[in-house]
Amino acid sequence: MAYTYQGLARLLAYPTEDIKADAEAIRDVFKLEGMLNAGVVSDLSKLIDDLGEGDLYDLQEAYIAIFDRTRSLSLNLYEHVHGESRERGQAMVALLELYRSRDLELSANELPDFLPVFLEFLSTMAQAEAASFLAEAVHVLEAMGARLKKRDSKYKAVFDALVVLAGVRAEAHVLAALLAEPEEDPDDLEALDKTWEETAVTFGPGEAGCPKAEALVEAMRSTPAVKRSAVAGGL
Repeated sequence: MAYTYQGLARLLAYPTEDIKADAEAIRDVFKLEGMLNAGVVSDLSKLIDDLGEGDLYDLQEAYIAIFDRTRSLSLNLYEHVHGESRERGQAMVALLELYRSRDLELSANELPDFLPVFLEFLSTMAQAEAASFLAEAVHVLEAMGARLKKRDSKYKAVFDALVVLAGVRAEAHVLAALLAEPEEDPDDLEALDKTWEETAVTFGPGEAGCPKAEALVEAMRSTPAVKRSAVAGGL
């Protein structure tokens, strides 16, 4: 099991007293497991310092402003591809079946495309296998990191770490198309309401090169380990 993925999942969770208490343990995991380079660990440590030492109310308020009120920074991966369309629901059902094939059961209030949940799933795999799955979403991850950099948010370090773990970089033209999409002002509530009323989200010209839900699920199914679990589970 790769505890680094679990540590990153914890850093992307809604701040709580438990996460504040676990901050030092998360830092130790990154250092001891050695899956990330020193520069990335140093940047992650700045976020960990904030989470461990900051005022909980301020941390929660900042988290909501970044991830809950800014659609282009949503931690629900399929939101970046399907929006709230029916296709997203179908893709999440397929992803949930894959989780179950690895004996990962979600609680009633967890969505399978929520990035921390996805990272928990990856933590159960060998690194090469986990990296291949993570690479399917590298375009979204890099774009989110770039947007967080513009906001001077220390959460950017988590997305830098995920790109390192993926072992690949997004194609320049695809990343440029993602970043060309307009971003929401989290303080403009009227504009946010209009944005969330849309039925789907696409990035760039057409959808070529984007980590579509079907491609992600197919990539997961295409690996021998998942194939064996899928057959055993009757998928």
